Amino acid sequence: MILTILAATTQATAEVAEVLPTPGGTGILSMVIHAGPVVQAIMAGLLSLSLVCWGIIVAKTFQFRKVNRESEAFADLFIRCKSLEPLHKECDRLREGHLAHIFRIGYAELNRVSGLLESKRLKNTEGHTDMLLENVDRAIQGGVISKRKRLQRMLSFLATTGSTAPFIGLFGTVWGIMTSFQDIGMKGSANLAVVAPGISEALVATAMGLAAAIPAVVAYNHFSNKIQVIEDDMLQFTSDFLNRLKTDLMCETRQDDEGSETLGITRESQSLCGRRDESSLQTG
Repeated sequence: MILTILAATTQATAEVAEVLPTPGGTGILSMVIHAGPVVQAIMAGLLSLSLVCWGIIVAKTFQFRKVNRESEAFADLFIRCKSLEPLHKECDRLREGHLAHIFRIGYAELNRVSGLLESKRLKNTEGHTDMLLENVDRAIQGGVISKRKRLQRMLSFLATTGSTAPFIGLFGTVWGIMTSFQDIGMKGSANLAVVAPGISEALVATAMGLAAAIPAVVAYNHFSNKIQVIEDDMLQFTSDFLNRLKTDLMCETRQDDEGSETLGITRESQSLCGRRDESSLQTG
């Protein structure tokens, strides 16, 4: 009985020794090297997806930091500056910020429509303020959409990787199990030395699929949340910008009206003086 147990233990030890990496191997790397061509191709594809995802994550992290930093600086300038002209000059320096992007588009549309109304002699007419604000608002909404699209660039790759990488790894798992069953059929034995290599390859492929998918999904959700926050900031800034613009236009219109009234009074006074002079000459 003891001899039988010792013999079985010796055989199991030998089988496990055959499965374990050799002294020259490095564990998982050794399994990858000794994997079949199909599994190696799957692992290479998953590794490529993972590297691209990490590149996108790093690039997007720096992009969002710059966008937020420059937008905070522009928001501070918007509060401190009493005129819109200095703000427009700062837009080139803070061009990556989403608030500067919105202001630049709105200011350009304001100048365009104002010049058009002035050329048509419609400036300061009834409804010109509402027309200006509506055009500026529409232009800004288009700017919000374009900025959101720019921030969302390459995020679709993260979403695609997060949804497909586990299935690609699962395909490697299925292929490894199929290889294991083929080896069992060819050798006519179902011992550990025959089954373990294929199962190991399958597990490595699954692990690589999850390693590629998990960071991609987390990063996609993180950046999507940041984009939503930025879009809310742009909408809030649009409201503040339009309110300030409306106030400036109303003040400008009132000044023009007062100037017109003053000019009318002056002309009327000059006319009365002229009539008095003519009467004096006739009397003389």
